[in-house]
Amino acid sequence: MRPIHRLLVANRGEIALRIIRTAREMNIATVAAYADADAEAPFVHAADEAWALGGADATSTYLNVEALLKIADATGADAIHPGYGFLSENADFANTLADKGITWIGPAGSVIDALGDKIRARNVAHSCGVDPVPGIFTPITDPAQITDFIAEHGYPVVCKRSDGGGGRGITVLRTDADTDMFIARHTTPDAEGNTTLPMHFVERFVEVARHVETQCMRDSHGNFRVVTTRDCSVQRRNQKLIEEAPAPFLSPETDAQLERWSRQLFEAVNYVGVGTCEFLLEPDGSLWFLEVNPRLQVEHPVSEEVAGVDLVSEQLRIAQGLAISEALPPRGHSFEFRITCEDPAADLMPSGGKVTHITWPGGPGIRIDSGLVSGDSVHTSFDSMIAKIIVTAPTREAALARSRRALAEFCLDGVPTPRDLYVDIINDPAFSGEGEGGFTVSTRWLENSFLPTHTYEASNAQESACALPPAKRQFTIELDGKRMTLSLPPDLFQGVFGGPAPAQRPAQPLRQARQERAAAAAPAASTQTVLADGTLVSPMQAIVVHMAVTENQKVAEGDLVAVLEAMKMEKYVHAPHAGTVAEIFVAAGTSISTGDHLVRIEKENA
Repeated sequence: MRPIHRLLVANRGEIALRIIRTAREMNIATVAAYADADAEAPFVHAADEAWALGGADATSTYLNVEALLKIADATGADAIHPGYGFLSENADFANTLADKGITWIGPAGSVIDALGDKIRARNVAHSCGVDPVPGIFTPITDPAQITDFIAEHGYPVVCKRSDGGGGRGITVLRTDADTDMFIARHTTPDAEGNTTLPMHFVERFVEVARHVETQCMRDSHGNFRVVTTRDCSVQRRNQKLIEEAPAPFLSPETDAQLERWSRQLFEAVNYVGVGTCEFLLEPDGSLWFLEVNPRLQVEHPVSEEVAGVDLVSEQLRIAQGLAISEALPPRGHSFEFRITCEDPAADLMPSGGKVTHITWPGGPGIRIDSGLVSGDSVHTSFDSMIAKIIVTAPTREAALARSRRALAEFCLDGVPTPRDLYVDIINDPAFSGEGEGGFTVSTRWLENSFLPTHTYEASNAQESACALPPAKRQFTIELDGKRMTLSLPPDLFQGVFGGPAPAQRPAQPLRQARQERAAAAAPAASTQTVLADGTLVSPMQAIVVHMAVTENQKVAEGDLVAVLEAMKMEKYVHAPHAGTVAEIFVAAGTSISTGDHLVRIEKENA
């Protein structure tokens, strides 16, 4: 038994607030550490103490181990909860805390080492009788290994970074051109001129499969439980958008196999804590291991709702040496909708801005996990997710009906959200299970089947979608001798009753336009800007993760120039015309803002 008295939360936003609330219920004092942009965030006000990290981006704040340790020392924090993202899967940080006698809320560093790296995790799975997707079990050191694997197994294949997470570092190769571009982007020449492709592995790409997972926990006494299954198949760019628990339409055999394999994985590495095992389920029932996430998941609330358990509380109990709580009978069905600052009209590209108004849904079965209030600004330096709407009801059908009502009530002004996209998804027969084939959603369903038949028009952040209608004017009238009250819009009889004419509100553009109208719509403006002298300008605030060209290099129109990353989304920048790279203004690892110069390409024969 190792009691926790003061907990430092090394995270931000809704998950930081969520952790602080549970700690308060458990009579554990809390310390918030915050970036400059989060100084007035709700999680900062909710904590017993709040200390500044003194920075504006993730590297200088929530990833700054030295700054966090200084705050822990100054406040006497005897435990640190990393939430998810940031340092939550950093084995070195976990080991450092253990050496300092500070309790890490998560599995041991050795477990993170064994499971956090995808290649090692595949080998762990194989060793304990759990089947990973067929592929190469060792890191790729030579690009020829990729082409040899393709020659043997055929297309498509998927290349993954062994240290990737959150959907990043995943590239599907379907053609030789895809393979050539991938190798060109990721290979690095060494001092002898040889090319290496570090940190990647290759596996067969499972074309059609559901993403199912198990929410698990295991304590230091050896007690293990699968809390619930979940389905997270609605994805865009390998990012989950809608999750639900329990995973629907699973056979008893698959349920049993998921639980058996999850137990084998946890016991193989002596996992002590809360974590998630992720799998791919093919239509024929084939089940493949993907990875173990040694931390709390974004979608954990749906498991909490149907299992009647507080997973943060369980984390804190396990970390103190206590046994996991007794299981309660499962109850109902739950959906989670990730509310991100991403616009369906702009390919779900992340954006920032000021939230001017929020109307959250309410009523039975509605839970809101949010880390912001009206008036807060969303900064593109951090993740685009700002809240989660969790909807629970006795059955999946009832939960879908409640979700429709909840999404209709939800409104947010100032930044775009995918609300309209979610409304269409849950009304689609493939998702509701009411179509001819039943529930047919897979990990590529959204991109391959759904989005090609749906088009969304850009929202105008300056126009209020949440504004209340103007107050009506009421008149007492008699109709056939009966006294009645008549309510009319205030401007209906303007000039008859006098008074200034109300300001004319501009017409609201439709937030959604169907595919049949898309052909008539004007083409969307390119997000890539090129100045008159051939300088490419960044379309967004991002980090430069790769520069694919060098100065004086000849490029053809469409050649890859740079890769940018913002809030887990990669943006490829291509040459707008053939020519020569005259100047390069940024390097890999540079943080850039919208409008910053990237490279200048002189046109041929210019």
